[in-house]
Amino acid sequence: MRIAITGASGLIGSALVKALRKDRHKVQRLVRRDAVESDEVNWDPAARTIDLKALEGIDAIVHLAGAGVGDKRWSAAYREIILSSRVDGTETIALASQELRPQVLLSASAIGWYGETGNRAVTENDRAGDDFLAGVCRAWEAAADLAGDVRTVKLRTGLVLDPRGGALGRMIPLFRTGVGGRLGSGRQWWSWITLRDQIGALKHLLQSDLVGPVNMVAPNPSTNSEVTAALARVLHRPALLPVPAFALKLALGGFSTEVLGSKKVLPEALLADGFVFQDEHIVTALAKMLAPH
Repeated sequence: MRIAITGASGLIGSALVKALRKDRHKVQRLVRRDAVESDEVNWDPAARTIDLKALEGIDAIVHLAGAGVGDKRWSAAYREIILSSRVDGTETIALASQELRPQVLLSASAIGWYGETGNRAVTENDRAGDDFLAGVCRAWEAAADLAGDVRTVKLRTGLVLDPRGGALGRMIPLFRTGVGGRLGSGRQWWSWITLRDQIGALKHLLQSDLVGPVNMVAPNPSTNSEVTAALARVLHRPALLPVPAFALKLALGGFSTEVLGSKKVLPEALLADGFVFQDEHIVTALAKMLAPH
């Protein structure tokens, strides 16, 4: 297949490019600067422009680009960047898909769609929440609908675990020095997926007939206490220094609601479609990722 990818330099995107090329697919990376490499295609999501000619005959588009929700404090200006980077980019890609007619568009979303779920497990059929990120996800997914009758999958991704980046990459150094611990009460549910299962699921969805929202999470969500205890166990370090909720609110601002909030999300669509997870339980998943090579 010939596959175009936005967000190709990110944690998920870079791993996906590598995996697809290993499988002998032809990958074209959409970049917001001038295209200089032979596999690069220029686009400007803010200006809603894209080099359609360079993408003629494309088989699939994987749209992963968007400003990081945990990169900065949520000032009013950064909230607007979080929203606009997703809506502008997705509208641009969806409208391009209408014209290019790929076999499939995989378009990023997030489990933020569900808002706070507490101890209630949710699947793709559950309604959206009513907080800031739920509103972002509603607008984000609505933009993907502009692709019309192109098969479109909305990737409601959870916490992606990989030691080289993301939340886990930030946590490991703290735990190695013995200053890690649960965050807040520790009772909040974290719906996670390992990077290798995320990539495996994306490859599965390129070939599947699934359409609409798909929860990109492992089958067994874990509480924050379970995640931090498992990490401490695998690293052979104590988890003695819990971080109180008020400290997280001071340090992270609005993003603290995502760290302290509870989302118990299940991958009903992937399981029903026959996808087999390699990492289903947090302890064994972390042990595999952090084993000496």
